[in-house]
Amino acid sequence: MKRYRAFLIPAAGLLAILVGFLMFNIRDNLVYYKVPDEVVGDASILVSDRFRLGGQVVPGSISSDESTVTFSVTDGKQTMVIVHQGAPQQLFQEGVGVVVEGTWDGDVFSSDSMIIKHDEQYRTDDGGVYTPEQRYPDE
Repeated sequence: MKRYRAFLIPAAGLLAILVGFLMFNIRDNLVYYKVPDEVVGDASILVSDRFRLGGQVVPGSISSDESTVTFSVTDGKQTMVIVHQGAPQQLFQEGVGVVVEGTWDGDVFSSDSMIIKHDEQYRTDDGGVYTPEQRYPDE
């Protein structure tokens, strides 16, 4: 019985350390973002605060030059102007969901990182649509 306890106490301690380590690292990798309705009018957001902003790209709002892309995003309640430094991602277009990271100055959100949201449907060259279940039927 004593050997069992001698093994159980260090094993429980090691398990607690492992769980704590995993929880700490998972928290850093989660992607949280605000929507325009949470940002517009929030006086607690400082110009130096970096955060992620998510929403739908407003149709007709995209304009670009050599190094920046300007567009608007909305959550259905508020709309914000985004100025993204650099080339947009390949799937970037009107109406898609986008998450940008940067700073808010009260009028314009300046972004330097962009993530495009997409669904699980894949499109063939001839316009056909299929889901992952159709693509990999044995899984």
